[in-house]
Amino acid sequence: MQQKSQNTNIFAIISFMKKIILINILLSTLIFANIKAVVSIAPMVSYLKAIGGDRVDVTLMVKAGSSPHTYEPKPSDMRSLSSADVYYAIGVEFENVWLSKFQTLNPSMQIIHTDANITKEYMQNSHNHNQKGHKDPHIWTSIKNIKIIATHIYKSILKIDSQNASYYKANYDKFIKHLDSLDKHIQSILANTPKGSRFMVFHPSWGYFAKDYNLTQMPIEIEGKKPKAKEIISIIKEAKKFDVKAIFTQPEFSDITAKMIANELHIQVIKVSPLSPHWEETLLKIANAIAHKDTK
Repeated sequence: MQQKSQNTNIFAIISFMKKIILINILLSTLIFANIKAVVSIAPMVSYLKAIGGDRVDVTLMVKAGSSPHTYEPKPSDMRSLSSADVYYAIGVEFENVWLSKFQTLNPSMQIIHTDANITKEYMQNSHNHNQKGHKDPHIWTSIKNIKIIATHIYKSILKIDSQNASYYKANYDKFIKHLDSLDKHIQSILANTPKGSRFMVFHPSWGYFAKDYNLTQMPIEIEGKKPKAKEIISIIKEAKKFDVKAIFTQPEFSDITAKMIANELHIQVIKVSPLSPHWEETLLKIANAIAHKDTK
């Protein structure tokens, strides 16, 4: 009888210990669980990982080949959003329609507007620089703006996971220092480029980059559409006048018109995308082409 009682006590102790271990595992999972973040565009993945490091899991909405102007989330995107801790909005067009729906899907998810405190410029809608279109959403083509975006990311992560504040602070400081170094590098590339120098683009995505370095972009698009024959002649004349050395096009858009103009001017067509995950290399490629340096 005594042996049976001892066995019962042992089983009770084992059962109790199992419960303690399970509770500890659950608590550890909660304590060390990564922040689940969702971003709209590829460059934001890089910024978030630079600051959050291996403590942040990032889901990208607008994949390569898609446009943030017209993007519609897929079922897989909605599943990621349903369990996300935070969404980092950047002010691209599809967010205007979908952010409220994302919030309804996951009411506990924070939405951080990383474009807050950034002055948005008008997007040129033709090579006539006096015409103004909609506000330009491509704010991340400016290193100054990336620093503001990074600060919003950093502050929000601190609120979510204050226990690892020193880790995030070190990463943030390192990233800001890197951005300052990149900015100086681009300035050195463009050091001998006259102020106001013009570069030609199909879609006017690089206005903030141009403003940072006292440059002027010349869009081929006319109010979002490819130009007619008469307008192409005018664009070619202006490009010759200002000695434009390259035309930048995006993989997301047709480059037929750009190639036609480039053939007339005997200049390069260079494909670069503001949505590229390799945003740093893209900025350097543009700077080198404008400065008439080797871009290969």
